[in-house]
Amino acid sequence: MTMTVPGIIRISGEDMATPAQQTLRVEFDLNENDIAYFRERLSKSRQKRGVRDDGQVVEKAEALIDEAKAANAPHFVVERIEKLKTMLGMLTDHDWDLTGEEREHVFDMLAYFADPKDLIADHIPGLGFIDDAIMIELVAMELEPEIEAYIDFCVNREELKAGSTDASSIDQSRDYLQRRMRRRRRRRAGGGSDMLVSLFQSSGG
Repeated sequence: MTMTVPGIIRISGEDMATPAQQTLRVEFDLNENDIAYFRERLSKSRQKRGVRDDGQVVEKAEALIDEAKAANAPHFVVERIEKLKTMLGMLTDHDWDLTGEEREHVFDMLAYFADPKDLIADHIPGLGFIDDAIMIELVAMELEPEIEAYIDFCVNREELKAGSTDASSIDQSRDYLQRRMRRRRRRRAGGGSDMLVSLFQSSGG
């Protein structure tokens, strides 16, 4: 199955196929009204976050991960769920110790997953997590500087545990990568390349 949103997202599950299986490729576009739906949903979720405990945002996102696993969701959904796990790691990993505006920004982006309303009910086999997968991908694109920095931090930490002499200490790695993260965030916010800044922060964002 392939879902294409021009210039924004491509979700592919072609690698699910085996020689004994037939595959179905489905492509469709999200127009401005469709994108506006996700933008509005995220904006409302961010507003509701003010009356929620941040722990609830984490709890609900973790519940979505568990539900997708229990439902044996399609591979293209599982891939996005792994991205959601990475984003949660940025909030719960004590070594990474994300604080301040950066932490608030990640929470704002994940607020959607604490909202009980779904475009497609999650219990529908194979299809119920499509809207969640789309939003995860859009949020991951918005949080690209943060995700890249955190993944590099985790890789360095594993190398450090393995005894690599080239690995930096936890503190050095965290400080360097979070500074890099902020530089890249500023460049995206100040330039014209970060389409998702306008996507998620315009119209009441």
